[in-house]
Amino acid sequence: MDIQITTKKSEGVERLLEVSIPLATVSAEEERTARRYATSVRLPGFRPGKAPAAMVRKRFKDAIRQQVLETLVQEAFKEVMEREKLDVAAQPHVHDVKFDEGQPLTFELHLEVRPTIELKRTEGFKVTRVAKEITDDTVTEQIEALRDQKASWAPVEEQPREGDMAKVLLSTPEGNTTALPDGRPYDLVLGGGQAIPGVEELIMELRPGETKERPVKWPDDFPDESQRSATKHVRVTLHEVKRKTVPPLDDAFAREVGDFDSLEALRTAVRSDLVEHSTRDADALVRQSLLDQVAGANPFAVPPSWVTRMIDAYMQQYQVPDDQKQQFAGEFASVAEKQVRRDMLIDAIAEQEKLVATEKDVDDRVAKVAEQRGTDPGQVYASLQKAGRLPEIERSITEEKVFEWLTARNEVTNGTET
Repeated sequence: MDIQITTKKSEGVERLLEVSIPLATVSAEEERTARRYATSVRLPGFRPGKAPAAMVRKRFKDAIRQQVLETLVQEAFKEVMEREKLDVAAQPHVHDVKFDEGQPLTFELHLEVRPTIELKRTEGFKVTRVAKEITDDTVTEQIEALRDQKASWAPVEEQPREGDMAKVLLSTPEGNTTALPDGRPYDLVLGGGQAIPGVEELIMELRPGETKERPVKWPDDFPDESQRSATKHVRVTLHEVKRKTVPPLDDAFAREVGDFDSLEALRTAVRSDLVEHSTRDADALVRQSLLDQVAGANPFAVPPSWVTRMIDAYMQQYQVPDDQKQQFAGEFASVAEKQVRRDMLIDAIAEQEKLVATEKDVDDRVAKVAEQRGTDPGQVYASLQKAGRLPEIERSITEEKVFEWLTARNEVTNGTET
């Protein structure tokens, strides 16, 4: 196709091309399109396909022009891709279309190309693998958290203390007024930072059924700057106090938590689980550190559309409300870009070093899962395929291969986080 291509912008992965289609090509396409219309349209007084061409052009002028525009833009786009040898990263956008009668058709094509990642350096990096030390105190803290989950709450007719749950009616002035409105009900766990210290102190002076009011000073670091250090008149009515009781730390508790014969068996399982998590977290930090260093030594541009797509995925995952999406996008842009860069780097290493998961790798992984479940590999494969999880397994295997390759070629020393 006879077109003229002018590069107006070429920065990183972005390209802005001006495309011009000669008038002769436009006129020829208009003629072809008009003939096709003439063979198919119906006009009063003429049999199908027998209406004069001039009448068809006049009657269907706008439709013919629109069809010509769509056809020529599509054909020109294909020509641009072939001639410029562009590997696009996302759907291109057409802008500033000029399609005046008797003039060439021109438009701007804005697109992103897949970056070429040149891995000039992937070795010689150093990283310290830091695993959190799992002590007896760490295990005890985790078990106490389990006890807290199994705690029961019972009403008490006493002044509340830290750790108690208080059901209150709280009144504070609104706006610039000093009058106290009707109170709002709250359920507060005292000492948990749900209310400012001055309000909590007032609550802990009451017994259920009592009301008290007095001026309370707001903290100097209150999140709302307009209320920092302000003194307001506060009224509190305490309706109910509940106190938490945790179960005894014994073998019965261990059996309640899970399939453990004794408290010592529970401690062993908790320690093992914490060690596993610590190891996994340490490995993840090593992988991320290596990728960061490799990325720093081999800079490349990231297609903005891929970052946007990643942000959209985060929004869907976290079910972000429409009115918060703009703020979310701004806050997560750097996180999304880092994730996209990470994935691109892994793909580049996997392709260059031939580490991409094979069909046999996936079959072996499925067989391993089937063995752990005590079931048939064919059933597991069919189940994973139906759930659309086979690409996820393939990706996981590829990443494992890449990280094994990286750690084998770089210096990883061990440290301990206390």
